[in-house]
Amino acid sequence: MAPTADPFARLFIGLWPDEATRGALHACARRWTWPPRAVPVARERLHLTLHFLGAVPRERVASLADGLDVAFDPFVLTLEQAEVWRGGIAVLQGVGVPPALQALHARLRRALDALQQPSARERLLAHVTLARHARGAQPPARFETIEWQVDGYALIESERRPPASYRVLQTYPRD
Repeated sequence: MAPTADPFARLFIGLWPDEATRGALHACARRWTWPPRAVPVARERLHLTLHFLGAVPRERVASLADGLDVAFDPFVLTLEQAEVWRGGIAVLQGVGVPPALQALHARLRRALDALQQPSARERLLAHVTLARHARGAQPPARFETIEWQVDGYALIESERRPPASYRVLQTYPRD
């Protein structure tokens, strides 16, 4: 018997970096000193999550993709602070959250409410995860600030089958 396709898609809405930004994030991560148990995030998986939707029935994905098209103002996200959070999550974040990012998060929250789609992330924690299980990791003493020109956001599926990967289902503004 052939394996049954998963009737659920594990989804999130996030900022998906362009190649230059992805390269800068990866270069920063490579300059950290990692403990043996640390699991750095693969270069192609680096992103910033805005809303985590979790397991969504696949028949809802198209209507979600349509309903998540909200007004958007491009902005620059400055990532300049490296730290390890409780639980051993190594992150890169800004000192503050740009108002345009806060507004985008709120608009998406309202769109999700209208679609009756819960989000597991009510509060915006604007960060890029660089590694997990990183308790004791040391960020570089100095690194170049990353200026991320954010021109859009994406609906992304987290593929659970090995090898784990992300698949961009829809970008906004739509091309």
